[in-house]
Amino acid sequence: MSKIRIMSENLANKIAAGEVVEKCASVVKELVENSIDAGASNIKVCLVDGGLTGITVSDNGSGMDKEDAVLSFSRHATSKIYKDDDLFFIETLGFRGEALASIASVSEVNMDTCSGDVGTHVHIKGGVLDEVSATSARKGTTISITNLFYNTPARLKYLKSEATELNNCVQFIEKLALSRPDKAFTLINNDRVVVKTSGSNNLLKVIHEIYGLNVSSNMLEIKASSDDFEITGFVGKPGILKKNRNHFNTFVNGRIIRNNEINRAINDAYYTYKHEGFYPIVVINIATDPTLVDVNIHPTKQDIKMSKMDVLVKLLYETIKETLYNNLLIPNAIVDEKLNDVKTEFIEPAIYDKDTKVTEVIQTSLDLASDNSNEDNIIKNVSFKRLKLYPIGQVHGTYIIAENEDGMFILDQHAAHERINYEMIKKRFADEEPTYTDMLIPMSIELNTSDYEMFMANKQVLEDLGFKIEEFGINTIIIKGHPTWLTKNFEGDNLKSIVDLVITNNRNFNKDRFLDSLAKMISCKMSVKANEHLSLEQMEKLLDDLVKCDNPYNCCHGRPSIMKFTCYELEKKFKRVQ
Repeated sequence: MSKIRIMSENLANKIAAGEVVEKCASVVKELVENSIDAGASNIKVCLVDGGLTGITVSDNGSGMDKEDAVLSFSRHATSKIYKDDDLFFIETLGFRGEALASIASVSEVNMDTCSGDVGTHVHIKGGVLDEVSATSARKGTTISITNLFYNTPARLKYLKSEATELNNCVQFIEKLALSRPDKAFTLINNDRVVVKTSGSNNLLKVIHEIYGLNVSSNMLEIKASSDDFEITGFVGKPGILKKNRNHFNTFVNGRIIRNNEINRAINDAYYTYKHEGFYPIVVINIATDPTLVDVNIHPTKQDIKMSKMDVLVKLLYETIKETLYNNLLIPNAIVDEKLNDVKTEFIEPAIYDKDTKVTEVIQTSLDLASDNSNEDNIIKNVSFKRLKLYPIGQVHGTYIIAENEDGMFILDQHAAHERINYEMIKKRFADEEPTYTDMLIPMSIELNTSDYEMFMANKQVLEDLGFKIEEFGINTIIIKGHPTWLTKNFEGDNLKSIVDLVITNNRNFNKDRFLDSLAKMISCKMSVKANEHLSLEQMEKLLDDLVKCDNPYNCCHGRPSIMKFTCYELEKKFKRVQ
């Protein structure tokens, strides 16, 4: 007797639902995406108890006639694709023909739809068609879902709390609204409006409607294109960071997507503008030929594969980094009279004067490490106004107080010096022929077997920088020389840290990221510390060197290095002005 049998339609739908319908937000996603594909310009989502009790989605789209209304709940029934080749030209959000059948198999569904004069009402429970009747529905479609997962108790058990389910729905609608600024979205929970956008087709306005004024006023527009990709959108200034990646809003041809490579490119572009563990707010749409994108790898259609991903990642990284670089900001201290406190707000720096064009030769000459001028140190055709700061003194041996005609400046001496050293070291890394010095007493480092193997696999990256490394017995290395930029008295305890850095970065080793981590570690250790008193001459030199940096506004870990108090704010604080 044959053991292999064909599953019933109802059982197959329930299995499909396990992939398509995971939570209340999954239902909202599938229904709203269908509304968009139907050409709707106004979409309303009404939830009861975060979707746990009920979900209703209404739109003003094209609607369906009676035949299509009934057929839409059949598995693999779709109006989006007809033949194999259509899979390579997917421009709609849905196309599988599984969503409605899967939802209907694990819930009770009522649908009212109309494409013309006469509407159609359809009632389905547990995947079984119960009623089809005529109705006077307006053009468009309204679908109501109740008793979600009533016949799959295991899945019902693992639905989250009302607050969690609502939050998931809110996050999805917000992202969708950002991806489709031309469509108006309304999300209501228990008769309370939670999200509402105007459908103005103005992305910045939608950002304002979702995130508020503080975020929308601190967004920078980005535009870039190549032969295969066009990037548009907005990226947040470093002053509005968040503690998670939920605000990475990335879209490909208007589709919400998740892609680790794209996320990594965004995060890397902010690398020296933020603290570790903080992430920017970005809204980025990537337009490309549909043939370059494969969305048919997961039922949610959010995970994608893309041809020429390396080209896209490079374009995205360089675009964001250039945008941030061209809009570098000094935090301006704003006095809040009500709180009698000081807040920080990001303002345009006084460093750059658009009316002045000069060629500046930048020489980083540090007390801790010397550097010679070369052609790589020349920045050409840069709009540049030397911000001359005059040091006054220190506070607690940690903060440098300086002034000029624009006001008073406070610098974190460690953060400022760290930035100077970081950029000097990075330039040294780029030297084609690094110079090194022999150690008077070579240093041996003993490792365990696994660490030794990890280090030996990637020791070449250190040798390319000017480190002289040899094997020295079992699981032991000896360091006989190091680059000249590694300062005296630094070797002892910290060469081991460099070796450890190679080992800890061994998994998915990336040379560029390793070199950046190395530069950060070394620059931090080389820099003047807090509670270290400096002479006025040392302060002046540090200020002059900081101004010459590509990014003088943040240390290499993203902390601000300089803050400005305008003359007006000082006078306001002391009641000289109103």
